[in-house]
Amino acid sequence: MFPFDVILFDVGGVLLTNGWDRCERSMVLDRFHLDHAEFETRHLIAIDAWERDAISAREYLDATVFYAPRNFTQQDFLEAIFSVSTLLPDGALSILQELSASGKCMLGTLNNEAREPNEYRLRRFDIRKYVSVTLSSCYLGLRKPQPEIYRRALDILGRPAERVLFIDDRQENVTGAEAGGMKGVRFEGEAPLRRKLQELGVE
Repeated sequence: MFPFDVILFDVGGVLLTNGWDRCERSMVLDRFHLDHAEFETRHLIAIDAWERDAISAREYLDATVFYAPRNFTQQDFLEAIFSVSTLLPDGALSILQELSASGKCMLGTLNNEAREPNEYRLRRFDIRKYVSVTLSSCYLGLRKPQPEIYRRALDILGRPAERVLFIDDRQENVTGAEAGGMKGVRFEGEAPLRRKLQELGVE
């Protein structure tokens, strides 16, 4: 018997580069010549709500960038956010593709991401081609590592927790999944993940 009914992948830091983490923010802020400290202060206040879809991209940008007149538009800034997303070097996308081709289990994503970057990234890199379910914070209204997001994911999947494998690059998110009964694996590169999956009987 295949060891898992479902394998869930984080997106940023596992399949792709991070969508809007500190490095990506720094690149975009430099492009628009914005003050990093001022932006980061405002970002920390607004990001939780944006990633839970409690506010829109427009509201997030109003709070973090457009509280003052700018010589660029919200669409310009949003497209810059999109542009810093790339395939992750030494990432797990090839593993996801191989598992999808095998058809041995359900595949999905479980990630923290605001709606607009999330949907851009899923579309731009054809992630939905390989997964059956996208359990993003912007759809669930919860963020990792909140215990509730793992419980909600299991409710949606309808599978026993011990039959679900979760792969994430951040230990706190792996620990949260394991606390909810899932099997968790921390992603540290393609080759280490392949070895771990072999140990678990997946590859």
